[in-house]
Amino acid sequence: MSSFVDVTLPEDQAEGTETVVAAWFKAVGDPVMVNEPLLEVSTDKVTVEIPSPATGVLREILKSDGDEVEPGEVLGRIALGELMPSGDEPVVAGSPEPKTTAAAPSASTETDDRSSELSPSVRRMIKEHGLDVGKISGTGRGGRITADDVEAYLAWVGSAMPSHRVKHSTMRKSIAQHMSDSVQAAPHVTSVFEADLSAIQADRAGKKAEFESQGARLTLTAYFVRATVEAIRAVPESNARWHDDALEVWDTINVGIATALDDGGLIVPVVKEAQDLDLLETARRVQDLTERARAGTLSPTDVRHGTFTISNHGVSGSLVATPIVINQPQSAILGVGKLEQRPVVRDGSIVARPMAYVTLTIDHRVLDGHSANRFLSRWVEAVEGWPAA
Repeated sequence: MSSFVDVTLPEDQAEGTETVVAAWFKAVGDPVMVNEPLLEVSTDKVTVEIPSPATGVLREILKSDGDEVEPGEVLGRIALGELMPSGDEPVVAGSPEPKTTAAAPSASTETDDRSSELSPSVRRMIKEHGLDVGKISGTGRGGRITADDVEAYLAWVGSAMPSHRVKHSTMRKSIAQHMSDSVQAAPHVTSVFEADLSAIQADRAGKKAEFESQGARLTLTAYFVRATVEAIRAVPESNARWHDDALEVWDTINVGIATALDDGGLIVPVVKEAQDLDLLETARRVQDLTERARAGTLSPTDVRHGTFTISNHGVSGSLVATPIVINQPQSAILGVGKLEQRPVVRDGSIVARPMAYVTLTIDHRVLDGHSANRFLSRWVEAVEGWPAA
């Protein structure tokens, strides 16, 4: 009659709030070798392999994949009174090793044998990261490589990678703090629309030379500012500041233009009282502010008192950026993506048009999705209907 050895969950393997059977590497009836990986259990912190406590045949699986188990609980049983298909005698962990007359393996065989002893999970990790088994030290029974060994090796390789440190500039630290504060202060939500820029491109082509003769470089950003003024008039709360007891809605529209600097910094000069400007004066202000921003000659007044911000991130190639972090204490920020020719349907025909994605990221305490969509609808209407809209 066969005698049995219980496969149990050791006390020291139950690290975590809950332990479940992740996978059995053997099926009932399969031969198993002492210390061979038999199954894998997982907690909320680690994945642990349970080795076979004996050489024999797996006769019972009492806990299946996904079952929760407790320390000391019996997971399965191994029959010792049966010969394995190879004719080996059963061995229990801790008993003397059976004698063998096999020749010592060559160096290449050792590597192959070591790979064959890997559990499926360890083998998967090694394949996924393209690792050399021979470079990983095993801390499992008999020097076997465990999942923890692979993770430790990956951590060591990562820490050994060449790198260098670049000290944060004062501006970069200020930006980081401001952006972190904004995300913590306001729940961000983003709406995305698409705009056909054919009308403003045509208008710009007709006015560009005239504006240059008057000292103003006419850019698309000037049109974006004008469309933003129209959208704010339609949704005044987009030009506001949140207070715990009330919403402060600004009667003046001061539009900040997020401007990337050559050294990697970012600054937001402000077009003041944009509601009172025409396209020519808007173009002059935008040109002056962006040129002085990149030259480093802005004054503190030039970057104060903004009530709304535009991020024309498409100039650097991005189609959509979301969410663009709100420039606190403002309540919204507009993002305009890369202008590109895309096929669209017009009057039942497919034509190529200069299209751009436009986003509005809002402080959800101040605005909701309906308000954001009204803003973008008016913005797109102003751009696509220029100059009549």
